[in-house]
Amino acid sequence: MTGLRKWATPLTIGSFAIMGVTGILMFFHLDSGLNKLLHEWAGWIMVAAVLAHVVLNWRAFKTYFKRPMALGITLSAVAVLCLSFIPANTGGGSPVPLVMGALTQAPVEQVMAVAGLDAPTGFAKLTEAGYVIEMGGSINEATGGDRGASMAVLKVLFAD
Repeated sequence: MTGLRKWATPLTIGSFAIMGVTGILMFFHLDSGLNKLLHEWAGWIMVAAVLAHVVLNWRAFKTYFKRPMALGITLSAVAVLCLSFIPANTGGGSPVPLVMGALTQAPVEQVMAVAGLDAPTGFAKLTEAGYVIEMGGSINEATGGDRGASMAVLKVLFAD
C-alpha cells in the first residue's frame, strides 16, 4: 500500500485539476485544440486515481455513510446522475446533428446542389475520391449508415 500512497492522492489532485479546467472551458465553449480529448482521457485517469484513493482510505470512507449529511449528498449525486440518462427533448442544442442527418439521407444530387455543384461535377468528385453513389441514392445508403464514411463523403462534396 505504501507504493499506492505515493501516487494515488497526487494523481487524484492532478486529474481533478485537468478535469475542472477543461470542463469549465468546455462549458463556456472556450475549449480549443486538444481540450476535449484531454478531458475525456483524464476522466479515465481520475476514475483510477479516485478508486486507488478510496482503497487507501477505505476505513475513513465507510464512516461517511454513517453521517446523514454525507449520505444525503452522496444519494443526491447518484439521483442526479440517474436522472441525466433521461432523454431531454428541450428543442435546444445544436442543429448540426439534424442538418447532417438530413444531408446524409437526402438524394445525393440534392446534396451536390447545396454544395454548389452540378450533378456531373459532383459525381466526378465522388468517383475521383473512390466513392460510388447511385443517382437518386443517399449517402447513408452508399455508406451503410457509417457516420465516419458519411462525413468523408460530405467532405469531398463540400471541399473547395
